[in-house]
Amino acid sequence: MSQLPTADDYLPGHGDRSWSARSYELDLSYKVVGNRLAGEARIDVEVLERTDRLVLDLAHLDVAKVTVGGKAPAKFEKRRHRLVVRLREKAAAGTRLALVVKYGGHPRPVVEKHHGDAGWEELSDGVIVAGQPHGAPTWFPCNDRPDDKATYRITVTTDVGYTVVSNGLLDERRRRGSSESWTYVMDVPMATYLATVQIGRYDIVEHAGPVPLFSAVPQGTGRHPTDAYDAGFGRQADMLRAFEGWFGPYPFGSYAAVVTGDDLEIPLESQSLSTFGKNFVSEEWEQVRLVAHELAHQWFGNIVTLRHWRDIWLHEGFACYSEWLWSEESGRETAQWWAEHHHARLAEADQDLALVDPGPELMFDDRVYKRGALTLHVLRSTLGDDAFFDLLRGWTSEHAGGSVTTEDFLAFAGARTGTDVAGLLRPWLAQKKLPALPR
Repeated sequence: MSQLPTADDYLPGHGDRSWSARSYELDLSYKVVGNRLAGEARIDVEVLERTDRLVLDLAHLDVAKVTVGGKAPAKFEKRRHRLVVRLREKAAAGTRLALVVKYGGHPRPVVEKHHGDAGWEELSDGVIVAGQPHGAPTWFPCNDRPDDKATYRITVTTDVGYTVVSNGLLDERRRRGSSESWTYVMDVPMATYLATVQIGRYDIVEHAGPVPLFSAVPQGTGRHPTDAYDAGFGRQADMLRAFEGWFGPYPFGSYAAVVTGDDLEIPLESQSLSTFGKNFVSEEWEQVRLVAHELAHQWFGNIVTLRHWRDIWLHEGFACYSEWLWSEESGRETAQWWAEHHHARLAEADQDLALVDPGPELMFDDRVYKRGALTLHVLRSTLGDDAFFDLLRGWTSEHAGGSVTTEDFLAFAGARTGTDVAGLLRPWLAQKKLPALPR
């Protein structure tokens, strides 16, 4: 039995570099009671390397039928969390294939050694999908690697009374008897782990902003927002305007925050939307900062995405620094204060993490977030605000829709600013011992 591919060492058993998805069309039917999912995925495949098979990621769900170009393949089989499709003949690089997979079952999260559980998860009355980093295969067959971006059209049919929120713009909403279909279109290429579906009994609260901006909140709370809600979610339009000034135009057609009726351990990042538990509705900075953090990911993580998971600081360090910027902008502590505060705390922590390659077991360690933010603060302090924010705007503009590495950022920053950014930041990125914070 041939060995199945791994696209990224940080996530063994996911992804196939011999092909790429150009688009996904997902047609899903879901029964909340009983947690039953039936789906059809239509995938526009581009072959990148000559091959006679396509390996997809699909966990816990059964496959009923597969076609390639309208015909049955030579063979298909499930092998644990993978779907292996054998082609009738070898396909050359550049070949486009229309792959259709019909599947279904009772979706549930995938549990990975270093990253815990992620994926399709039942709430007390509804569903969340936590995609990062390995949850996408729990609800659709895909090429689950962060550098494989595609457009999406997602239709979810479920019981009347539930609201469905997914990536992109709502294209169609149609009721048929006791069920209702919601179709969302994400026409900006998106990594698999950023695709999501949120289902619940929600009210929609609209916010006046530079793009369509809304929150989906538990029914009843939207009509009577609290001061705690307004402190964070009520200021999303202000955050977005501030971030556009620092990072460049908001990159998608809309933005949504979903607030579930359940408590969640952490917020969930997705392209064009973020998801929070009701426990994040608070006036306290520890909750408000995360509203800013998840919004910042739309620039750092979503429109500009890492090529390899080892470069996760390009997402989390930037989003963490955005918290400090919002703190400064909203009249709380300055970014300098936060830098000194977290540098002191990191100095007391274990010195066993290199930011550019923390290892799969530490990729979501809080030190990656804070040390990444400190790295950016050092860069800002050296360049000055004008050059620093010009750099960030240039970075998101030049690499919009792309996949990047740390080396890409260092090269771009050096060329943009005429400064030896690589030399300045290497100690912060590569050495495990925490450098001194410049004064």
